[in-house]
Amino acid sequence: MAMILGKKVGMTRLYDQAGELLPVTVIQAGPCTVMQVKSKETDGYNAVQLGYDDVKPSGRKKPQVGHARKAKTSPKRFVREMRLPNEVQPEYKAGDSITVSVFAEDEVVDVIGTSKGKGFAGAMKRHGFSGFPATHGTERKHRAPGSLSSFASDAGRTGGPKKGKRMAGHMGNRRVTTRSHSLVAIDQEQNLLVVKGCVPGPAGGYCVVRSSRKSK
Repeated sequence: MAMILGKKVGMTRLYDQAGELLPVTVIQAGPCTVMQVKSKETDGYNAVQLGYDDVKPSGRKKPQVGHARKAKTSPKRFVREMRLPNEVQPEYKAGDSITVSVFAEDEVVDVIGTSKGKGFAGAMKRHGFSGFPATHGTERKHRAPGSLSSFASDAGRTGGPKKGKRMAGHMGNRRVTTRSHSLVAIDQEQNLLVVKGCVPGPAGGYCVVRSSRKSK
């Protein structure tokens, strides 16, 4: 299971060997520094902690600066862990560098990112509700969600609506995982990954690329 941290550059298109046009996303991936290696004996589980994108020590708190100093590197802006099974021992040590070459044997990857925030949105935009009819007596209620009281109340437990009830609210700005992207190209010189399709987040947003867990 390979994993690397990166930043979404943007989308473009390429032609494959059959001459078909493919929409692709370019990801600036790594090089990432191994910030810490966790083991079942010391931390209760096996994991490798990666850091990406240097930041000035003045921009981080002292515990974060000291944590990076143990790995003999500078503080990182984006830090994530790759958890390993208990029977698998980490093959890295603190201070090692991980590049896009870890995906040399992979054909399909998953990408984890934070979706674009849309602010407060109504039920039609947020959940795809059809709304009310455009005519036949509907007045100033075309984009309303409909009746809520009898369908939303969590009677007998709380006085509020049921958890997860589809209503208007904050849309986007959530962790999203898109699975089974075909790995179109790897540029080891410029640390670039080119994957088929679109990935969550805006251009310049941080993301995690890992080996696919449910490859097609």
